[in-house]
Amino acid sequence: MSDVLILNGRLVDPASGVDAERDVLLQHGKVAAIETPGGFKGVKAKEMIDAAGMIVAPGLVDVHVHLREPGQTYKESIATGTAAAAAGGFTSVVAMPNTVPVNDSVAGLEWMLDVARGASVKLFAMPAATFGSMGGEITDFHELARAGAVGFTDDGKPVLQDEVMREALVAAAGIGVPVSQHAEDTRLTGGCSMNAGPVAFRLGLRGMTVEAEARIVGRDIQLLKDIDRHEGLQPHLHVQHVSTAKAMSLIREAKAAGLHVTCEVAPHHFTLTDEAIGDYKTNAKMNPPLRSEADRIAMIAGLMDGTVDCIATDHAPHALFEKEQEFERAPNGITGLETALGLALRVLHKAHGMRISRVIELMSAQPAGIVSLEGRGTLKVGSFADVVVFDPAAEWNFEAKQSKSKSRNTPFDGAGMVGKVIATICEGRVVYRG
Repeated sequence: MSDVLILNGRLVDPASGVDAERDVLLQHGKVAAIETPGGFKGVKAKEMIDAAGMIVAPGLVDVHVHLREPGQTYKESIATGTAAAAAGGFTSVVAMPNTVPVNDSVAGLEWMLDVARGASVKLFAMPAATFGSMGGEITDFHELARAGAVGFTDDGKPVLQDEVMREALVAAAGIGVPVSQHAEDTRLTGGCSMNAGPVAFRLGLRGMTVEAEARIVGRDIQLLKDIDRHEGLQPHLHVQHVSTAKAMSLIREAKAAGLHVTCEVAPHHFTLTDEAIGDYKTNAKMNPPLRSEADRIAMIAGLMDGTVDCIATDHAPHALFEKEQEFERAPNGITGLETALGLALRVLHKAHGMRISRVIELMSAQPAGIVSLEGRGTLKVGSFADVVVFDPAAEWNFEAKQSKSKSRNTPFDGAGMVGKVIATICEGRVVYRG
């Protein structure tokens, strides 16, 4: 008896160039066969999914999530965070290292990736680029890569010292993985809690300038040039959660120059501006902060013209009591796994005309490629049976109280979404049904 049979759906697999009505057979955790409608007549399966009117796509991939385990499971756990991922259509997520303790060792990495953590979807991780994410000495990239690291980052903190970042880029180039950088010159952002601009002025808050982001992006691009010139290496720099037009322009120029630079944009940065903070709403506080309308439009332009390589959520859960503080004291971050697809389809597809296949590519094949997840981000025969089935026409409102996450810190409570996840399948297991 077969595992899962998905019938009557519109298969959209950008990596294979497929956008057509197809039936899909999943067997032993892999994509076993794809046929035109009716091709599996008489075939029985343990799970039968009628996807009429639905899109069948590769499971979504998020290269930037915070799951808070170990050390802060009152906010989130690997089990609850990955349950939220499944509800959002994600089948692979990459955990950041800012846990307690920081994930900077083989033992810590292996503990996180152990099946005992109860992940609903496939969990990958980027350990810290420097010990304790303190920016001083790089971790053992080779040993961590052998233990399963798909990249390195001090996420939440930039690697500020030029020589340390250079060493990290060279070490990562030797094993073919990216260094993922939080682009913020913290020497310019001390005491800042939102974007610098008229809203910050009105609220009486100190604001982060766009220069703080652009300066680190520019420095890292210069390091890539120097390493290529002097050592003949082409390291992979991945810029996290780009939020400013200035940084986007620098990345666009670096790509045109042939440097190996990739970047991500979070849904909140192409959907909202700093006006969403309103009267000190801490659920609209994150780092990098919500920016101006001009920056928001620049993020959309980067997504539309191919400068941006993927959409990533930066899912950052916090407990209610932590967000119910004065704006300047409240922690940065919002949840995002369950709203990413709905916002991307609403803003990019419906409002700006991006093809659905391109939205899917930005959330599956391309993020999978950034961290070299072989057999994921596609539904070609033989690949992992990672699938999302969603209704592209469905319009609905997100309710934070219904979230699978432990936390509710979102500026999108009650917000309109386009596209409803009907089923998520990870390695042949149905892990979510809408």
